[in-house]
Amino acid sequence: MEHDGNGWVRCARGHEHWGRHGAAGLLLIADRGTDEATVLLQHRAAWTSSGDTWGVPGGAGDSHEDAVHAALRETWEETGIAPAAVHVFDTLVDDHGGWSYTTVMADLVSRVHLVTQEESLELRWVALTSVDALRLHPGFARTWPQLRVRVLPPVQSGLDGSPLS
Repeated sequence: MEHDGNGWVRCARGHEHWGRHGAAGLLLIADRGTDEATVLLQHRAAWTSSGDTWGVPGGAGDSHEDAVHAALRETWEETGIAPAAVHVFDTLVDDHGGWSYTTVMADLVSRVHLVTQEESLELRWVALTSVDALRLHPGFARTWPQLRVRVLPPVQSGLDGSPLS
């Protein structure tokens, strides 16, 4: 059923989360592997859960959706970016016991026109190295270090032992 995932649930850790069947979001990267790499971030409207913070477009998954489909649908609803404009390459699951949030990582493969909807104050392409300077959604802030390692080239992420620039 469409939108049957909307609603609050309590996970095994005792936290309340939006998404009766879990939730998912899209970390969309433009020009991955270059010095100009950016990610699309959403400045969440004040009335949303953890409002006035920055994160990825996303939301509750419906009972008939897998996490990738939910992330792509939510991104379409919140940004106007069609699934055909992205290429999914990885996922990261933040499991809370009985509830999880899946960040779907994808490359931008065609030009897009961003359409800001009511859930967003702003949509912005942010340099990968500048994400930490923003006031991040708490869940995104917890997973960003793991995500950053997966999307930055090894020399930028410090994986080769060299200092970060």
